[in-house]
Amino acid sequence: MRPPKVRVLGPLKPNGFRLPGGQKKVYLPNFTLTFLRTPFAPPNYATFVTPLNLNKLDIKDYLYHLYGIEVLSVRSYVQQARVQRGKSRDRLASSSFFRPRATKRMTVEMPASAPFVWPEAPTDFSPWDQEAQKKAEEAQDKEQDARSPRGISMPKPGGEELRKQAEELLAGKRTWRPGWTDWDVTGRGDERGDVGAQVGM
Repeated sequence: MRPPKVRVLGPLKPNGFRLPGGQKKVYLPNFTLTFLRTPFAPPNYATFVTPLNLNKLDIKDYLYHLYGIEVLSVRSYVQQARVQRGKSRDRLASSSFFRPRATKRMTVEMPASAPFVWPEAPTDFSPWDQEAQKKAEEAQDKEQDARSPRGISMPKPGGEELRKQAEELLAGKRTWRPGWTDWDVTGRGDERGDVGAQVGM
């Protein structure tokens, strides 16, 4: 029996691996990569949020054939979401717990000769009409506060006039009578200045 031939491998060359050119043309990929802003990472590192079924070879092939970026290494990890309580219509029924879908992040190392530096964050948001958006959010918050139980119990605008009339009633400066007595058949009110006629009592 002949001994097996021993093949001696030479030293590994840095960045010697080249992805072969694929024959399958994909025009509309069915996945989405989210490029994250990482200000504390070196300029030759990029982090993406990827689908769970995307592996390291896929992202290497994607970046190389689409953007011409040679990826040196890839690090990936799956981040599990926190357990949440399910919503139930019946408050007395016990709601089940569930864990939302996990997210996968990949950090690729690019050559130092081709770094990517994020542009500075904008300080002037006038092209995006941020002032109008802030006013709309403030108006929405005020409307929600007014409809809440706490907002219903809060004094409404125009309450100072009612307080002044109540103080005059207690001091005896005005007399009160039901406001419906000041209306005739035609629906026109009496303008005698009574408190009932003014506030509609």
